Amino acid sequence: MKVKNIIIIFTLMAATALTLSSCNDFLTIYPTDKTTGKDFWKNKDQVVSMVNGAYSAMLSSGVQERAIIWGAYRSDELEKRQGYSHTNLANISAANLLPSNGYNNWADYYSVINRCNIVLNHADQVVATDPQFTQGDCNQVKAEMLALRSLCYFYLVRAFRDVPYTSQSYEDDEQNMEVAQSSPDSVLQNCLNDLNTASQYIMRSGAYGQGDSRNWGRFTRDAVWTLMADIYLWRASMKLASADPSSATADYQQCIEYCDKVIKSKDAYYRANYSSFNMDASDIYHLNPGFARFVIGSYMFPDLFVLGNSHESILEWQYDQDVTPNYGLQNLYYRISSSDANSQLMATTMFSGTDGPSSDKVYLNTNDARYWDNIYGVGSVTAKEFSVRKYCTMSFGTVYASKGNSTIGPDKQTGITSYDHYGMHWIVYRLSDVILMKAEALVQLATDDSDPVLGEAFNLVKVINDRSWIAPAIRNPQNNTIDSLRWSTYSTKEGMDRLVLAERERELCFEGKRWFDLVRYCYRHMRDNTVKVDPTRLMADQGTLSAPLSDEMLKLMTRKFVDTGGESVIYKMKNEAFLYFPLLRSEVKVNHQLKQNPAWAEEETISKH
Repeated sequence: MKVKNIIIIFTLMAATALTLSSCNDFLTIYPTDKTTGKDFWKNKDQVVSMVNGAYSAMLSSGVQERAIIWGAYRSDELEKRQGYSHTNLANISAANLLPSNGYNNWADYYSVINRCNIVLNHADQVVATDPQFTQGDCNQVKAEMLALRSLCYFYLVRAFRDVPYTSQSYEDDEQNMEVAQSSPDSVLQNCLNDLNTASQYIMRSGAYGQGDSRNWGRFTRDAVWTLMADIYLWRASMKLASADPSSATADYQQCIEYCDKVIKSKDAYYRANYSSFNMDASDIYHLNPGFARFVIGSYMFPDLFVLGNSHESILEWQYDQDVTPNYGLQNLYYRISSSDANSQLMATTMFSGTDGPSSDKVYLNTNDARYWDNIYGVGSVTAKEFSVRKYCTMSFGTVYASKGNSTIGPDKQTGITSYDHYGMHWIVYRLSDVILMKAEALVQLATDDSDPVLGEAFNLVKVINDRSWIAPAIRNPQNNTIDSLRWSTYSTKEGMDRLVLAERERELCFEGKRWFDLVRYCYRHMRDNTVKVDPTRLMADQGTLSAPLSDEMLKLMTRKFVDTGGESVIYKMKNEAFLYFPLLRSEVKVNHQLKQNPAWAEEETISKH
């Protein structure tokens, strides 16, 4: 493969037969160096193959690994396996985010972006040459590429903050490929504009037919709306730390609006397709229970993380154990070789043991089914790390029935999932995430501790928490509701802010969300400092000072350091710049328009001399 600089993407060595899931037929993916010839862009099949190629590139191990490293590993929920030698992982955990670290490489995401740009810049011409490729087909294809491109840019902004943005496709080595960075506000606004366009033409959710994997493996309208809600939520948090925090209000309101659109759409789809089920007329979420003692496959964990493509899921990458194995997930969570029972990353001690809402433990008590489901060896008082069970088991059984596993877990020991054929899907978005996004936005819109929106947010969190309560539920005799959470414990704005953050970790742990949740929380608690965040400017243009980090966030982030306490990490994490990875050294050397993250600019200068 050949790379000239940061944006230019790779030329595939040969055409490859790939598939997006085991439910679909094989699809020919053309190499990108054959997409500009005079015989290409003539018919519908060629467009479809290029679209499939963009989705297939999103399934690469580099993309999957970084979704986990960027979104989860930097947080308090994961650590490098003890005794496992891996310099890059060790440096990230110690907040030594060096420009030489391979996980700073963003090329896999820009590869997807370039594929999207190629389709966006050529699809229209096929309408004129192939009657089978209608304008409606073209609009749908372009909508999907706008959405997929926006998702990639959103990952990049959350990992690096200031990133190059381009809608130009690179198809010739003679093209000028140096592109300067844009501010996060500019990049995210471009994404929101594109997503708004995409929402008008993209396939509605469920339109492919019941059971068709494309309903989850491709961008649909619900997925577009969810991504928009997530972007608004992120940008609003940055604005709260800016010189004009009032500007965040509109973004939080937009987040709620798009969350409501998704919730309404999912409700309508469920009622239309699951009418034979006895459903509560007042239930608009239709979440599977978190625990079912006798009915296999009818509760949340196996439906989402074993079977896949649950009715709760919104966007889910469709890996296949025979053709497109999920190697990135396998190495980081499952195991690193056929002879090794462990993976590179392990869950921290916060996931074992419970001690109430003021504890450093994740779960409030053992009545939460997620406490038993998400890791192996739960309950151990001596273990310093735990294997991740979420995404790593093929068992449909209820873990709680045996009170967890005292060992690493029979799923790994007996090889129910072969090391060489690991095909677990990866959930990008699901309904619980949307519900908790809405709760977070509502809390931030509260004007004081008596604002009724706090109660609305509490009820949303309780929907998620209640469904995970192990039967028989402990019920409040006054209103026969499940007493999983009590309003009196969280009735202030600060209490609800922490509750939403904690519930997101209980529900979405190991799904690539936690670090981004902590960064948003950090921004929300930086607004009282004299140095303000400016999302409209590059960090490198704001001088040597940038906003100091939230003490509350740093304490949460370093809870995983049970032996050292994390004091050295707290000392290093001085300001906003340290929330983001530095640019890869080789990228800075090849593209002279790039400005290094100022947290690492001094080292970069030293390295050049």
